[in-house]
Amino acid sequence: MRNSFAEKLFEIAQKDKNVILMIGDLGYGVVNKFWEELPDQFINAGIAEQNMLSIAAGLALEGKTVFVYSIANFPTLRALEQIRNDICYHNANVKIVSVGGGFSYGALGMSHHGTEDMAILRALPNMCVFCPADKNESLVVTDYVHKKYGPCYIRLGKGGEPDIHNETIRFDGVNALKIHEGNNKEVVLFATGSIIGEALVANKYLSDMKQDVSIYSFLSIKPLDVELIREVSLKYKKIITLEEHNILGGFGSAIAEIMSEQKSSAILKRIGLNDTYSSIVGSQEYLRNIYNMNYKILIKEIITKL
Repeated sequence: MRNSFAEKLFEIAQKDKNVILMIGDLGYGVVNKFWEELPDQFINAGIAEQNMLSIAAGLALEGKTVFVYSIANFPTLRALEQIRNDICYHNANVKIVSVGGGFSYGALGMSHHGTEDMAILRALPNMCVFCPADKNESLVVTDYVHKKYGPCYIRLGKGGEPDIHNETIRFDGVNALKIHEGNNKEVVLFATGSIIGEALVANKYLSDMKQDVSIYSFLSIKPLDVELIREVSLKYKKIITLEEHNILGGFGSAIAEIMSEQKSSAILKRIGLNDTYSSIVGSQEYLRNIYNMNYKILIKEIITKL
């Protein structure tokens, strides 16, 4: 996913000389082509993320479209005051790109786990929040964000995510995408980010029982596809949300906010990190299993009688 983003941004920057890429002394092997061929549009700010975001705001206010790229929490939580005061308050045209959302960097410990970023950034006025699930979604999100004026956050996986789309996708900045039509007419799944792969695995087991569920991928967390949420919550008895993030304030909470303001009898079940930090280290798959954010828990929730 991160390679697809880098390739797409390079393509965009070749045509738009106002595009600037800033990094926090990382990404070697991913953004090499950008700094080698477009050196006047590239800045390595070093391991100084707070300064990097303030510089990005200044460049944006002078007419540049600035993409800032770093790992998980560093361009977000470490620089939160600068994002709030310098970027969002001024509606500056800065695009924050975080690589390694959730447990992508699981083996590096809690400091590199991105599990609160969506909740915090979606609370900031003027900020849009996007969480693509595969390389195809990252391409359309990057293209959209370049064209949209104002602060945006793109939450990428580390890389190697499976493709979930077999055809060209359309993204207007809000719409969720249906990636599977299921046999189960009582339960539906909303997911965001690469953890949607767990839902696809769950459906492989459920298909033999004719209990596979419809799955929607939410590329945009803010703004949300409100019309789809309303439509689905009136049609199904149970909605399951899946995210590699704290369930408090994140994707599931955003869905709950919409559902609470409408007439619906649908039950909502949020699956994600249950308001805790991981003191355990290991692979992304290992930590998903430890914290019950995998296909097994999905199967249990889907086949449980309402």
